[in-house]
Amino acid sequence: MHDGVALGAGEQAASVESGGRLVLAIDQGTSATKCIVVGEDGRIRRRVSVAIGQQHPQPGWAEQDAIEIWNSVQQATREVLADIDPGQVAAVGLSTQRESTVLWDRATGEPLGPLLGWQDIRGAEKCARLRLAGHAERVFATTGLPLDPMFSAAKASALLDLYDSDRSRSSQGELCLGTVDSWLLWRLGGEHLIEAGNAARTQLLDITTRRWDPWLLDLFAVPIETLPTVMPSTGPFVGCVGLDPLPEATRVTGVLGDSHAALFAHAGWRQGQVKVTYGTGSSVMGVTTDPLAHSAGVARTVAWELDRPTYALEGNIRATGATLVWLARLLDMTPAEVAAAAAPDSGGVVLVPAFTGLGAPWWDDKVQGTITGLSVETGRAQLCRAGLESIAFQIEDVVAAVEKAAGVITEILADGGPSTNARLMQLQADTSGRRVSTSQVAELSAMGAAYVAGLGAGMWSMSDLDALSRPRSMYRPELTSGERDERLQHWHTSVTAARGIGTPPGGVA
Repeated sequence: MHDGVALGAGEQAASVESGGRLVLAIDQGTSATKCIVVGEDGRIRRRVSVAIGQQHPQPGWAEQDAIEIWNSVQQATREVLADIDPGQVAAVGLSTQRESTVLWDRATGEPLGPLLGWQDIRGAEKCARLRLAGHAERVFATTGLPLDPMFSAAKASALLDLYDSDRSRSSQGELCLGTVDSWLLWRLGGEHLIEAGNAARTQLLDITTRRWDPWLLDLFAVPIETLPTVMPSTGPFVGCVGLDPLPEATRVTGVLGDSHAALFAHAGWRQGQVKVTYGTGSSVMGVTTDPLAHSAGVARTVAWELDRPTYALEGNIRATGATLVWLARLLDMTPAEVAAAAAPDSGGVVLVPAFTGLGAPWWDDKVQGTITGLSVETGRAQLCRAGLESIAFQIEDVVAAVEKAAGVITEILADGGPSTNARLMQLQADTSGRRVSTSQVAELSAMGAAYVAGLGAGMWSMSDLDALSRPRSMYRPELTSGERDERLQHWHTSVTAARGIGTPPGGVA
């Protein structure tokens, strides 16, 4: 049941007070760069979004232009501060896409090739070889991550193979490898840095020590000389050179990966909750008090590092919103029309959207997408419903896996574009048997970056952030447990058939 009530004061675009301190937050994502300006009361005052492109030159490849990304950050900053005194900006925060990787020349600052996006799986063959050689268990124990091409290490190896095959330049420190936060910090201040949570997603970091691991570097043939320095989430980072109209003395005081930032904005440090970001893919993340906690099929990671590291369990799903986009293209509709056209029941149709394999909790990059249960009665309404259900089923599989290690989860904290769809959110509540609370703030990753930057600049304390109003809408489950279990069992039967095996979820124990 959708209660349809806000659980806090509404976020609004208020006027900017003269002389008040402000935080500029930059959220650099896969499809756009968003900027918001946040006041000392924690409310958004201005917002801007600048679209960016992505290329898919081969199946399973996902590339972006690193210079276009930097230009979009500059454009969004200019536009969001167009009628604001830049001297009021006390701090800058960054939220960035995470595993995406770029290689650039240290002397010129120019990229040597494309940025390989987090969806890029060209490292799948290398990961398969390493699994076959028996390295998966040690990789997981050190990094908290399953051997999978989504993470940065395989992308870094592919870039170096292409542009520095003998590693002569990278081993001399002439080249820089980094994630998007590293790239932006380099463009802003000329220092090669990476935030701890982003570093934890590279599969090159020992997440216990938060240091680059020599065995992993050797395994993926990545010279340490080409890697950035790992920093806490509040830095110290760099000033803002070339980010007009900000004064160069304005500093970046907070950096988080986008999923981590959304969790931080949700006040996700509280127990019994898990954050789900719905986007092209989805991130399911919940904090744990045990840094060694693990569950089959989900990753351990550093959520953020303030005075000490906070660890989280996370599962990444490769195709959620992307499934609706695919169906929209197939049926000559828009994604919103796909959701609106969905029947109350799929008629037995199950869509397994393994367009580039399956992520958590299966971690199977060989499986291909399937549609089962078709009959002469199947129409577009049933296909649309199956697409929506595939999102809810995948989310619940990961939430259940996180719950095994993190303890009972009673509430899903939802954000991202698809979370505004009431039908999908009610379906998620029914599928999970848990409350679903959707944020009424669209720019939640940017808000998390603003919060951590304000924390780093001394504008807020953690108790201040905990007390902030967070406007939400609530959905409650309506199905019985028996109905829910039957639907999930039908889904798991279809996933198992798509994978061609008979094992339960969990690529790594």
